[in-house]
Amino acid sequence: MQGTSEFPALNRRGFLRTGLGAGALVAGGAWTFPAAWADPAPPGMLHAGPMQGYVAARSGVVWLQTPGAAEVFIDFAPQDQRGAKRRTAPVKTDAAGEFCAHIVLDDLTPGVSYLCQAYVNGQAVQGKPLRLRTQKIWLFRGPPPEFTVLTGSCAYINDPPFDRPGPPYGGGYEIYDAMRGEHADLMVWLGDNLYFREADLLSPQGMALRYRRDRAFAPLQDFLRSTPQVAIWDDHDYGPNDGDLSFTFKGESLRLFKRYWANPAYGLPEVAGVFTKVNLFDADFFLLDDRYWRDADASGPAERGKTMFGAEQLRWLKNALLFSRARFKIIAAGGQMLNDDDAYEGWNQYPVERAEFLGWLQQARIPGVVFLSGDRHITELTRYPRPRYGGKADYPLLEYTCSPLNSGPSRGDANPNRVPGTLVAERNYGVLRFTGEDKDRALEIITRDVAGTTLGSQRIEAGQLGWA
Repeated sequence: MQGTSEFPALNRRGFLRTGLGAGALVAGGAWTFPAAWADPAPPGMLHAGPMQGYVAARSGVVWLQTPGAAEVFIDFAPQDQRGAKRRTAPVKTDAAGEFCAHIVLDDLTPGVSYLCQAYVNGQAVQGKPLRLRTQKIWLFRGPPPEFTVLTGSCAYINDPPFDRPGPPYGGGYEIYDAMRGEHADLMVWLGDNLYFREADLLSPQGMALRYRRDRAFAPLQDFLRSTPQVAIWDDHDYGPNDGDLSFTFKGESLRLFKRYWANPAYGLPEVAGVFTKVNLFDADFFLLDDRYWRDADASGPAERGKTMFGAEQLRWLKNALLFSRARFKIIAAGGQMLNDDDAYEGWNQYPVERAEFLGWLQQARIPGVVFLSGDRHITELTRYPRPRYGGKADYPLLEYTCSPLNSGPSRGDANPNRVPGTLVAERNYGVLRFTGEDKDRALEIITRDVAGTTLGSQRIEAGQLGWA
């Protein structure tokens, strides 16, 4: 089979001719996967990865996937002390776990860069070593450092045998080279990180095959290696289009999400879902799940009990916001939250739940809140004015919607709260840059195209978010 920029050519065993490797086989020109993987993985061969997951001050997680059963481990050492090499405990990959491994590097030193070399069945994986940098300890020691977070949503990867007829919907895959060049401290995926096709959703096995294929997508690999990655989902990587709590395979979907992403947590012991909190210096990211507990869109916007996030998740969010001492509190979800005219799946379609939360947010006087969303195949900044409370005008809420990475762009529908001049109707990614000290601390939001060219930016001073 002739290689392409999306999926390189295969060797005679059916694995990718690259140090990254793959376990996909070709039959009749279409990509298929064997029903069972009985053979062990070739030494030194990966199907996908390695990918950085959540990286803390004293530990980090590296995700990888082998093409068959294997024993994997990682050798790691500080970049400037390569003689101090250590090795993680070996992990066995198997068919029951989709041959995925989450390898934990622990007892690390804060603020240090480590070079990491993955091994499969005793042989080093070819290619560049992974560079993992732990978070610096700064609290009670000095000002927060400047740092950068990337974000985006809607990553459609073409697969002609399963795509709908017509022109290819996905493209712009060079965007991941531009994103890698940002040298960011974190990437937050905002949902629709892959697209289940109709055939995939007929069985959990079909869903697993979609994950397996898309994660091995060649243009992604260097970016996944270069930057810590965390994620939430929206409808297309949860289940069917506009999917809700009735999705039959939602338990399997959650299992796959946990297997393929390496977040710090997924929901709570007593509340299932993908929601979690990620801290990076003086920013807390509250990553929400807008699907697992969602009532059907067709239940009607005025129905009092209709919920998008669910009472237990919102209870967690309120308590987490009250507990947070972060200068910036970023509330992220797959769909838009502050667009009053979202005719599709925005939080405005759940008016009772949204009004109750926004009312609580104002009464609680929570400073530093910024909203983050995807889904709409456009990028825009929404400014949501709030009424006076207690005789005082509160700061307006801001929401940055960032989409799409690889899906087809849209033209943009009505949004009465859109900040003029911020609409972007082409493939893009977002850069959140946290800079300055004390009263000059600020968040700069930058939108860039697939080549990394700046399309627009907005600077938000901490004082504009309720901080005196």
